Amino acid sequence: MNSKSKGKLVLYTGSSGVGKGTIMAELLKRNPNIRLSVSNTTRAPREGEIDGVHYNFITKEQFEELIKNDGFLEYAKYCDNYYGTPKKQVEDLLGEGYDVFLEIEVQGGLQILEKYPDVLSIFILPPSMESLSRRLHRRGTEDEETINKRLGEAEREISFKNRYKYNVVNDDLDTAVNEILDILKKESK
Repeated sequence: MNSKSKGKLVLYTGSSGVGKGTIMAELLKRNPNIRLSVSNTTRAPREGEIDGVHYNFITKEQFEELIKNDGFLEYAKYCDNYYGTPKKQVEDLLGEGYDVFLEIEVQGGLQILEKYPDVLSIFILPPSMESLSRRLHRRGTEDEETINKRLGEAEREISFKNRYKYNVVNDDLDTAVNEILDILKKESK
């Protein structure tokens, strides 16, 4: 960690099933200066989720208080639950010199691009829509109707890729991870 200079804020987005989580796990292993921002949510924890690791689980009242006090970089309401990126946590990590990744969906990403036009933005793309369809089918977690909805949503989300400074195609995990690490190096100069 470099305590002399401020870290970089990195907006990291891509459609569902593109492998963002897999890439992020590798980035965290390979670069000790990367931190992943932990979002706040008002939804209940799912089995296996740990408070402070997967999400900061807070009440609706606590969340709305943070909204009133400008406590979020971005937030959204989805399926009657709030999700948001806590501003103080991110600013503290940046101040300590860490590169902080905001792994958020496209709606939140567009808010970040509006508020922070100089943010380092990276959009993860599938090699093709066919490969994305294969990945979603291979997961085996959703029915055909849900997969088709996700594919339609992915096409809509991918239409925003040109708003991002960098597009990285996740065809090969190692190649995608190295490309992102190279982007970080280049942007730190």
